[in-house]
Amino acid sequence: MQTVHSLDPLRRAVAQLREAGPLALVPTMGALHEGHLTLVREAKKQAASVAVSIFVNPLQFGAGEDLDAYPRQLERDSALLEAEGVDLIWAPTVEAMYPQGFATNISVTGVSEGLCGAARPGHFDGVATVVCKLFHQVLPDIALFGEKDWQQLAVIRRMARDLDLTRPHVDQILGVPTVREADGLAMSSRNAYLTPQERTQAAALPAAMKSAIAGIEAGKDVADELQALEAALLDAGFHAVDYASLRDADDLAVLDRRSAQPMRLLVAAKIGKARLIDNMAVMPSSC
Repeated sequence: MQTVHSLDPLRRAVAQLREAGPLALVPTMGALHEGHLTLVREAKKQAASVAVSIFVNPLQFGAGEDLDAYPRQLERDSALLEAEGVDLIWAPTVEAMYPQGFATNISVTGVSEGLCGAARPGHFDGVATVVCKLFHQVLPDIALFGEKDWQQLAVIRRMARDLDLTRPHVDQILGVPTVREADGLAMSSRNAYLTPQERTQAAALPAAMKSAIAGIEAGKDVADELQALEAALLDAGFHAVDYASLRDADDLAVLDRRSAQPMRLLVAAKIGKARLIDNMAVMPSSC
């Protein structure tokens, strides 16, 4: 396994890997957990070689967010990736990713608005910009992202479609189902911010979501089910619910009733120092 920190050695390494066949990229910010490793394992099934990027992207953190506190564990992450048979780690410095005078920003409207886009202004501009750069740097045939951040996945696919990216093509930007703990909580690097008590209370998030989905699929009023979901989280110890929303799975349009098209229930809520996000599929109606 190679680890590179600047563009010239990256390009040489990528050129060598591409000689063996298709190359998959798994973009991460490090602090790897089983969810990330699941992406790597799926990437190995899809391609001859696998590259993983590790970069805590300052452009996607707003004022007062946890950029400085975000865990950086390159040595530990490297050991995990080597054990999984990863071929290349791309771990650029901030200076390598954003050289002096950097002045370009990619903004994806529509799917980036509302939800986390409203709560974190500029966040998805930072995501789109860094992912576009990663795609051009690594030139992967396939890129894999976790479905836990459904809005992020929608933004990246929209960007790739709009900019006519061919490597990877939009159809080769693959979403991998969320990996969950035994109690249903979605795996996240930010779960490390939870105290033991908060970690126990956090299991109310997937439970409340499943309850709301069951109600919606049974034909109950969407607004009532979302209100009950928020109340359940606050009763369980969450101190704020940023949003709980039923959306079209593709364009993230707000839905006030069950649709015949694929849907997702998306939630973001705060407990202790952590802001947790999650989403789950809702079965479309039959008519």
